[in-house]
Amino acid sequence: MRQLIEELKDIELAIFDLDGVIYRGNKLLPGVDKVIQQLKELTINIVYNSNNSTATRQMYVDRLNDFKISSEIGDFYTSASITAAEISKLKKRAKIFVIGEIGLREELKACGHEIITVESEYKKVDFVVVGLDRDFKYKNLALAQKCILEGNAQFYATNADATLPVDRGVLPGAGVMVKALETCTGIKPIKVFGKPQPYGIELILKEKKVPTKKTAIFGDRLDTDILAGNLAGIKTVLVLTGVSQMKDVEQLKLEDLDQVNLNQIPDLILDELNKIFTN
Repeated sequence: MRQLIEELKDIELAIFDLDGVIYRGNKLLPGVDKVIQQLKELTINIVYNSNNSTATRQMYVDRLNDFKISSEIGDFYTSASITAAEISKLKKRAKIFVIGEIGLREELKACGHEIITVESEYKKVDFVVVGLDRDFKYKNLALAQKCILEGNAQFYATNADATLPVDRGVLPGAGVMVKALETCTGIKPIKVFGKPQPYGIELILKEKKVPTKKTAIFGDRLDTDILAGNLAGIKTVLVLTGVSQMKDVEQLKLEDLDQVNLNQIPDLILDELNKIFTN
């Protein structure tokens, strides 16, 4: 059986980002299915923490199954599921206007919240929640603006990623929609629940009952995955198959090393996920 490299030999829980680490667009990254299987054979707990709010957790199960990676709904902590859990702490059975896709809507509804879609009910809206919406419409932006400025809605966001990794390059991320609403309201979201905020990692650690020193996050973005992991106090591993590259790490080190920059520097950098094993 293959062994983990020295820096990771004590981990009991591995948290993986999805886009840019497990796959890019519709393509599994080389050898990742074998890596996940080998980690399971080492009895390491595997979970997935993605900022992408567009899919339901069942859709992620099905997607990984297509890649020959077995998983369960409880293995996934998306910005949509984390947002739904955090919103539920603020108010039970809230009325919510959503800029986002099925993943966000279904997670909110599963927690007992009502999705408002009719303009005449804008004053009833408790929260406007914004996630990635690949069918982003002006009329929805206008209604979200109305709910906040003319109604009583509070503004929250799933994540603020500027880009989304795909097969070749990147596409606009949820941060574009968040900035659009910021711009037309003059108001920033009260909270952004996805990475780099550590809410999701803290929830994972609580539910899996694994100490921080035995947990590692594997991500492709310095400003989300690595920053969130460092803020949560777990080991951080940058995988160079997604957005951030070695030059970005080097650039951080050249800048004034304030706390934000320090928290974006990973403990370990790997060219690809397969490098977690010794030869």
